[in-house]
Formats: sequence, structure tokens, C-alpha cells
Amino acid sequence: MTHTIFITRDIPDEGIKMLKNEKHLKVDIFESDKPISRRELLKRVKGVDIILSILTENIDKEVMDAAGPSLKMIANYAVGFDNIDLKEAKKRNIVVTNAPHANVSESVAEHTIALMFALAHRIVESDKFTRAGKYHAWGPKLLLGTDLFGKTIGIIGTGRIGSGVVQRLHDGFDMKVLYTDIKRNPMLESQTGAKFRSLEQLLKEADIVSLHVPLLPSTKGMIGTQELKLMKKTAFLINTARGPIVQEKPLTRALMNGTIAGAGLDVYEKEPLIDCDPTDTLELRKLDNVVLTPHTASATIETRQAMSRVAAENILAFLRGDIPPNSIN
Repeated sequence: MTHTIFITRDIPDEGIKMLKNEKHLKVDIFESDKPISRRELLKRVKGVDIILSILTENIDKEVMDAAGPSLKMIANYAVGFDNIDLKEAKKRNIVVTNAPHANVSESVAEHTIALMFALAHRIVESDKFTRAGKYHAWGPKLLLGTDLFGKTIGIIGTGRIGSGVVQRLHDGFDMKVLYTDIKRNPMLESQTGAKFRSLEQLLKEADIVSLHVPLLPSTKGMIGTQELKLMKKTAFLINTARGPIVQEKPLTRALMNGTIAGAGLDVYEKEPLIDCDPTDTLELRKLDNVVLTPHTASATIETRQAMSRVAAENILAFLRGDIPPNSIN
């Protein structure tokens, strides 16, 4: 029996090759670097057995209706899966999988630390300054930054990524570690001397606050005006988790007013918009004390190929009649 799969965006080729080698699987790919339009998505999923989606596609009831009763699996090319209506999928007995891999945690941890160093050493500002021909002589007060060695890192969420960030900063830069989570992390405490704090206390004490929690009703908007006011004026906020965890208007005001020293962001509240409210005059992009990247924390060749393989392995396991290794539901 031949099955059909629609892949909503061209992904790295290792997983694609694995799927195309499956004799009884017909592969259809939306081959573009740009997101598929809603209209095209609804058209292309009609009658397919499997959808391989990425996080920019909202796979909801409308998409499942468009696919019809043939749809039996949704394989998400992402670690997160908040773009998929899990309740609706469960009603229809549709298997949903994600694509976690150790490489993802490694890459995001590295990117998180890169944002910290870019802020502390004012790398982006210095690059712009130099390219603009403003560098005429060495100066003792030119673009002064701050050292990270010996500072205090505050981690919110100590899963693989958060723990990876902590381990590197503690071992390599002798940083003191504070953390908060839904439960204590004895291993992290024993390996790094990490101290458990309430969210409020962590915000008050940390020199850098880094977010590593999933997007849930309990975490949406968890960093807003009051939380930012608790932070040190010299502190940095880093978000490589999910954009809506941080309320962008209060953050922009805090950066403009000097409530905090800077922010490093890879995700945004109304992504892909960088400006969460085009009707006001607040714009993150105009601020020198923020470093912005376009949701590329996991964007390394090694990681994206690994995710491609994991997504394919989930699909091939399903086709064999096995439970996919990364089944969510």
C-alpha cells in the first residue's frame, strides 16, 4: 500500500533521502525558502496520510479537515509543538511527533551564550561603529562593555538547554549559578553549586537572566513590567525559548529607560514580526542595547540535519506499525 506525505517546507536533505528511499511512500514537498500560504497549505494536504510540518505552520482543525480522514500522522520538524492542535489530533487518532535531538540542546545553548557575549562586549555595536568608518584611534573609554567572568547567571528552566548553558558558564567562566524551575534540580546543584531561588529573588540577584521554559499558559507573559523592575540596571535578559514568554512592550520600555542594560532575543512575541504592535512608536530594532537574531538558535548544519533524520525516523517507524520514538500523544 502506498502512503502519501506532504512536507510543508524544504528541510535538510538527510531525512528527505530516507523518506524517498521508502518504496511505498510518495513524497510531496513545498520547495521554497518562504512559508507556505494558508491557502496553498489547505490545498496541498488534501488526501495525504502524513504531514511533515515546521513550527511556522498552524496545524489546526481546519488543516486536519482539509486533509480529510486519510490523515494519520503529523510529524513536526521542531522540538516544540505548540503549533499543533493536540486535542483535535487526539480526537481523530492522529499520531503527533516532534524532533528532539541532543544537537538541538547543544546548538541553542551555544547560541544563548553567544548572545550574552555579544551584549557584554558590545559586539554588534562595535561592528556597526567600525563599518561606519568611525574608528579613528584606540580610546580608553571606547565602547566599554562588561566581563562575564565571575558574574551571576540566573536560569529560568533547567532542562537540557538551560542546564547546558549553566554547565558551560560555570566551568568555563566561573559564573555563579541561580535557577528556578517547577522542581529542584539536585544534579545541577551538585555539579555547579547552583542555588535554587524563587523567580522574584532570581531576578533581583542575577547579572544575566536566561529563559529556557516551554510556552504554556503558566509561562506566557511571565516576564513583564514588574519582573523587569526587579532586575538590576546592569542586567541582561536572554530569550531563546519562545517569544510570548516575554511581554515585548514592557521590555522595549525597560531597554529605552535603562531599567535593564540589554537584551538578546532569538524569538518574538508576534513572530515573525519584530515589532509586536506596529501602531505604536516602540521598536526593538532601533535600540543599540538589544541583539536580535531571526529564530536561528538551532540553525547549524549538524543540528538541522539531525532534526531531519529524527523526523524521518518517526515517520518510518509509524509506517512499520511501530510506536514512533518521539510520539507526543
